[in-house]
Amino acid sequence: MEQEEAAARDEADSQPLYRIERPVYDEAFISSQLLNRKDNSTTFGQKLAQQFQCSSKRAKAAALTFLPILTWLPSYPVKQYLFSDVVSGLSTGVVQLPQGLAYAMLAAVPPVYGLYSSFYPVLLYTFFGTSRHISVGTFAVISLMIGAVAVREAPDSMFYVLPANGSNASAVLDVEARDARRVQVAVVLTTLVGIIQLALGLLRFGFVAIYLTEPLVRGFTTAASVHVVVSQLKYLLGVKTQRFSGPLSAIYSITAVLSDITSTNVPTVILGLVCIVFLYAVKDLNERFKKKLPIPIPGEIIVVIVSTGISYGLSLSEDYKVEVVGKIPTGLLPPSAPEFSLLPSLVTDSFAVAIVGFSMGISLAKTFALKHGYSVDGNQELIALGLCNFISSFFQTFAITCSMSRSLVQESTGGKTQIAGLLASLMVLLVVVAIGFVFQPLPQTALAAVIMVNLLGMFKQFRDIPVLWRTSKIELAIWVVAFVASVLLGLDYGLLVAISFAILSVIYRTQSPKSAILGHVPGTGLYCDVDEYEEAAEYEGIKIFYSNASVYFVNSDLYVSALKQKTGVDPDALQAARKTQKKVMEKAKSNNNPSMKLCGTNKQQEVSHEVLSYEAAAEAHTNGQLGESGGVSHPEEAAFLEPALSAVHSIILDWTPCSFIDSVGAKAIKQVIKEYAAVDVQVVLAGCSRSLLGELDTLQFFSGVVSTSMVFPTIHDAVLRCLHSNPRTSAAPTDEAAQREPVPSPEGCSEDLTGKADLGAPSAV
Repeated sequence: MEQEEAAARDEADSQPLYRIERPVYDEAFISSQLLNRKDNSTTFGQKLAQQFQCSSKRAKAAALTFLPILTWLPSYPVKQYLFSDVVSGLSTGVVQLPQGLAYAMLAAVPPVYGLYSSFYPVLLYTFFGTSRHISVGTFAVISLMIGAVAVREAPDSMFYVLPANGSNASAVLDVEARDARRVQVAVVLTTLVGIIQLALGLLRFGFVAIYLTEPLVRGFTTAASVHVVVSQLKYLLGVKTQRFSGPLSAIYSITAVLSDITSTNVPTVILGLVCIVFLYAVKDLNERFKKKLPIPIPGEIIVVIVSTGISYGLSLSEDYKVEVVGKIPTGLLPPSAPEFSLLPSLVTDSFAVAIVGFSMGISLAKTFALKHGYSVDGNQELIALGLCNFISSFFQTFAITCSMSRSLVQESTGGKTQIAGLLASLMVLLVVVAIGFVFQPLPQTALAAVIMVNLLGMFKQFRDIPVLWRTSKIELAIWVVAFVASVLLGLDYGLLVAISFAILSVIYRTQSPKSAILGHVPGTGLYCDVDEYEEAAEYEGIKIFYSNASVYFVNSDLYVSALKQKTGVDPDALQAARKTQKKVMEKAKSNNNPSMKLCGTNKQQEVSHEVLSYEAAAEAHTNGQLGESGGVSHPEEAAFLEPALSAVHSIILDWTPCSFIDSVGAKAIKQVIKEYAAVDVQVVLAGCSRSLLGELDTLQFFSGVVSTSMVFPTIHDAVLRCLHSNPRTSAAPTDEAAQREPVPSPEGCSEDLTGKADLGAPSAV
């Protein structure tokens, strides 16, 4: 035991000391004598001229910012990086090819457009992107959002035509006309998405992604995965049903599939299930032996090649009615202008796709940048994605973003730069130009299997629910609302509901902040919650009120209510008690009763005060600290007052957490100060930041009963001033244990604290 005490003493002696002795500061003294603002005589015109000033250095910096490839390509270490980038590029291209074909189905366009979208944007991102590891291109969530818009704008019902021979047969679906229209919708939507992302990037709006908090994104993408799986059920089962969009589309799709379940194509189901089992096994092997395998096993391309071969060899399309990809034209399409007449009906959807696409890309880019020790520019990423979408849309592509699965392949196989992405896009180009026709017999059920298995990682996000339940109920609510709203209302309305709920949760937190009464921890200068820490003790007659939120129009009334409730001092009740007391005393005086007992309970001290006569009351403490007397009174003349006059003479508002205040909040606080001043309770502020003081000064807060001498840089400064201005009260904390500790002397108004702090603190007298 003695050894432990000795070790504790040695540890305490080895700690740095923080010792300061100075006068008590208030804002009036600080602003007039201690701090002087720097002279900033630069005019607005001069600032504007500096921004538009051109020089070779600024031009070079702008070029390097706009074309990040120029920062690393000239110094590219060929011997160290090239082999890794080649291996990574080939591995990523092998995955990108089947995903491009599959995700085109989600976008409701022919599969070849998925290959176009896997070439042009990837090529462009190599020049404009700042991330070295993400793989841009087709992505399930974005493709599904585009498909929902395409189906809404070009539903099947618009393209039923009567047979050309004029027979009485029922109308047939013109698939070519429908697909052509949906391609136009997807292309125009992509153009608008690119314009929005480019404009936001040029306006430095890269921060917009912060409004898509992580629980919101994870709940939203999980819901999108549900929509994707539901949309692929008909391809997996080989049934032909209508594609739905809008609210409750997932429920309608499931109902349609189940109602037509009797027409399931058995060979299609068998082939699809075999592909799913194989892909799942390959993914599991890649995960278990990722440290031993030089490159991941390319399960997707194996499935595509084998299923294409089986389909061609067994004539699955002709003999077994298995749906296949169909015609894939060879070569690239010439550039053409989008159908801009469709723009007005796509504005809202384009904003949703633009924000979600950027959010997915920047989150993964920042993850890899943090892991590998470099930085990414959010604004330049917006510009890069905007250019990729805008320019590529003239070559018949649909909107793209970063793919999580391909990015993990590109990074895990040793990719060092976007040279890997460039090689992957060249592999896709080779297929489009030379051998695209080979994949025409590819069964659609195999592509559905590729899509479903790639979403397994998304469904693992359900594990977030128990974690968030233990850590943050509000973030759990955001996750659940984003998921449920997106599943039921569709991805567009669901995203809007989720963002609105996330913003409301922030408002709720500011409306319901944690408030407390602080007490002094003897010998430290620290102030902590008296209800939470037993060492914290209040000073007699002083209440220190803490609230961890800013004061503005949303919560100003709640702040004032919490202040009165926590301190137990209600100015209105005290005013009413004074009026009642005065009436009773006047009545006693008019009745010539020299001694009348007035009883009231003080909520703070839980004691009774006696008023013996009007003259004695006049000489008592102005705040209700009434003396004792042994006078006799008649019991029937006793008046019980509740509440009685307060023993609190000072209230300190700790504004350390307060970052801003508006005019409504300033008026509310100023009114509270006036109300307390009317009952002889002074209210002072402590811990205000310099920016907050500037806002208060702009709002003309310091006028009338409020002055800068009522604002103190620290709580301890405020406590010392309150003790000094009320010498009749005890300077010791009310806690008996705390009274044995040395306490600051109010007369000296100085501070001498010894505790654990940073070494090198200034010493001043």
